[in-house]
Amino acid sequence: MILGLSEQEQLQASEVLRRLYLQRAGATTALILLIAGLVFYLSRQLQRSRQRILAEQLSHAQRVEYLAYHDSLTGLPNRSYFSQLLSRGIAEAKRYNRRFALLFLDLDRFKIINDTLGHDAGDELLIEVAKRLNEALRETDTVARLGGDEFVVLLPEMNDEAQLSAVARKVLSAVSQPFRLAEQDLRITVSIGISVFPGDGEDEQTLLKNADIAMYHAKEGGKNNYAFYCEELNADSLERLALESSLRQALDGGEFLLFYQDKYDIHSNEITGAEALLRWQHPNLGLVLPHQFLPLAEETGLIVPIGKWVLETACNQALDWLAQGLTPRCVSVNLTPRQFTDAHLLGDIDEILQSTGLDPALLELEISEGLLLSDFERGLEILHRIKALGVRIAIGNFGTGYTSLSTLEKFHFDTLKIDGSVIRDVTREDSDRKLTEAIIAVGRAMAITIVAEGVETQEQAKFLLDSSCDQVQGFYYDKPSPGK
Repeated sequence: MILGLSEQEQLQASEVLRRLYLQRAGATTALILLIAGLVFYLSRQLQRSRQRILAEQLSHAQRVEYLAYHDSLTGLPNRSYFSQLLSRGIAEAKRYNRRFALLFLDLDRFKIINDTLGHDAGDELLIEVAKRLNEALRETDTVARLGGDEFVVLLPEMNDEAQLSAVARKVLSAVSQPFRLAEQDLRITVSIGISVFPGDGEDEQTLLKNADIAMYHAKEGGKNNYAFYCEELNADSLERLALESSLRQALDGGEFLLFYQDKYDIHSNEITGAEALLRWQHPNLGLVLPHQFLPLAEETGLIVPIGKWVLETACNQALDWLAQGLTPRCVSVNLTPRQFTDAHLLGDIDEILQSTGLDPALLELEISEGLLLSDFERGLEILHRIKALGVRIAIGNFGTGYTSLSTLEKFHFDTLKIDGSVIRDVTREDSDRKLTEAIIAVGRAMAITIVAEGVETQEQAKFLLDSSCDQVQGFYYDKPSPGK
């Protein structure tokens, strides 16, 4: 009780005090709740931050692990990961007495695309090839990229030759479909080698090596093909390695030499020029002919320095003929696909013409009919730039490929050479006779010099004379001989 206050006043005072207490208590509770909420919020944010950092660390670790086992360009398993899968597959096959197969794939002439269209286009092509391989194979099969343009496929529980042949043909078909690159349609092919566990090897290294050997055999057989490994191929592979080693030493060792086969005016029998033909005087094997080493030189890229030597030597020979007082003769040099697309070709031609002082009109560069098929527009561009140097251009092996009249219209070749396989049967086969007459007629209409190569008989020579061919070349007139 409060003295001096009535009971009513005391009740009112008590109510005021109670309300003040409740207000203070409510404010304190609210403050406490606010603080508690803030603490909870900060705690949750800290927890989420920690979770995010942990997730980022985990994601980074996972990506590092992924890149360690996958090709960064195509996303396929890389060599390291495939090695683990193959080792595991070998162990399981041994344990359960199973068999499986390997396909070793190498893209044909991939370097030409890289050199002509650039590495970005090459990368785009590899990505598309990887995609097509995955689509062509079973889900249980594993496709890996070993590096460059090499792929390998693991085919579990498959060893039947007929089945494997069907798979290989399916892959060949998938890869050979047109690609759209750099705003143009391109075709590329692949060579495939096949080895089977355990007959072709019981360990990883042997299986891969033998599949690789089989792949090279397929490539040597004309590309866009497949081959099974067999023991005979191993001996061929060892011989090939020895030949490659010798080939690398041949240029520095001065083992190459040029033979020349003359071309004759069919009406006057006068020599109009000569074709330079490469020979290899091997210290142990003796004289090695081009078909025995040029494919290897082309594949390894050695053809580029060898080709430059051929070009320079042929130009010097043409100068020697002039120095001997002979009538000026045009010397003809063949270009391979690897040479034709080499970035230094134009510079090398110009440099050699400048250093030797040879009149460019006395140099003729010959390309095969099929060379333009892989990239027609790029090929025409290179031809125009060569022609701008004043050099003559010949198209060889004519009559065996797919060159159309539109090709001859888009680029004016100086010389058109009818292939010897067409000339061989002109006196016996009506189709070859008509084809030869048609080629000569087209050449005359377009002011192109027509040369018939591979002339070996008097009957062939008479037919060509009667058909108004311009020039002839072959054993009937003379055989290739060293320069004089």
